Amino acid sequence: MTTRPQEEHTIARVRRRRASLLALMLIVGLGLASWVTRTPAVRDAVDASTAQMGLILFGLSVGSMVGVLASGPLVARIGTRPIALTGIALVTVGVAVIALSTAVAAGVGVFVGLVLFGLGGGLGEIALNVEGAEVERLLGKPVLPLLHGFFSLGTVIGALAGIWLTAIEFPALWHLLIAVVAMLALFFWAVPGIPAGVGIANRNATARAAAGRKTSVWREPVVVLIGVVVLAMAFAEGAANDWLPLLIVDGHDADPVWGSLVYAGFAAMMTIGRFAGGPVVVRFGRQVVLRVSAIMAILGVVAVAFAPNIAVAMIAVVLWGLGASLGFPVAISAAGDNPDRSAERVSAVATSGYLAFLVGPPLLGFVGELWGLPNAMLIVAALLVVVAIATFRLPGQQPQTTEVDPVRE
Repeated sequence: MTTRPQEEHTIARVRRRRASLLALMLIVGLGLASWVTRTPAVRDAVDASTAQMGLILFGLSVGSMVGVLASGPLVARIGTRPIALTGIALVTVGVAVIALSTAVAAGVGVFVGLVLFGLGGGLGEIALNVEGAEVERLLGKPVLPLLHGFFSLGTVIGALAGIWLTAIEFPALWHLLIAVVAMLALFFWAVPGIPAGVGIANRNATARAAAGRKTSVWREPVVVLIGVVVLAMAFAEGAANDWLPLLIVDGHDADPVWGSLVYAGFAAMMTIGRFAGGPVVVRFGRQVVLRVSAIMAILGVVAVAFAPNIAVAMIAVVLWGLGASLGFPVAISAAGDNPDRSAERVSAVATSGYLAFLVGPPLLGFVGELWGLPNAMLIVAALLVVVAIATFRLPGQQPQTTEVDPVRE
């Protein structure tokens, strides 16, 4: 029989594991914001035209797509630990390569750095979502909102540091290398807390696959439903990340500074929503939280796009940010409820979300070019309406506490 000291020791290890996951997700947000805030300086350093910069930035999309598509099968084969740690290591190496390429004015090097960053981000974040869903089941309370909150916190910290260092004309090379040092420190602190063996397909599943009887998780109606929710909520988040400043500047004839401030407000609302999300989900349940989130995001998106003035748009961004904050992590949590093939389900629906991040920006840009960016935002609103309706069919149970396996832990 398990003794109380053993139980407390096991719970402490699960909490250490959760802290390690939070640190790894913080690294991704910190690295992304550090790079984004120095994009103009990097462009000037490599003397790239707008078209050339577009090709360089395409490296991030290429790497992300490869990482996202490869992560699920790799996790099922060798587990989350090697994939998550390799992914976050590649993110850190990518920022270092961008920094050094900036110093020698090598546009190709920046492209390679972004490929590495995207590849690492795709690999790492899928694996971290699988890990987060597992920790939720072990602790019996929401973890994924907080996990994604640390990504948002990383972007806020990185953005504030980047804005300040840019204002004082601190060299981009040294800024990015300082960020790399901070990322490495977090990485090496987190490594011991991530256990091996999580996410590997069990022997029964392997036997079924060998016998040709294994079916895709996408044939399960609930997985399809959750996948649609994740895709739509990720689309809403990605639309703000890519188009919100332009929507403010062009749609309201505002100064670019206002565009940056409104985006910073959106990022802050995302962070607040995710840090507060755990208790809210426990209190009201997933279905209600996702439904209210979708409605808030709909109101925010439409109001920002068609607001009569900048003041109304700034208020609407609060609704957009809070509404979009919990959709992705709460839906991922629902996918990980059932321990049987949990990793496959989480990986599948998370992949649909990251594909939305990649496909959404060019789609909205194409529609915006034809009919205007405010009208393009109606696509986002329409997808969120689908989410509000779909929540009536989503599983409503909360994560269940399961016995912690001391061997694996």
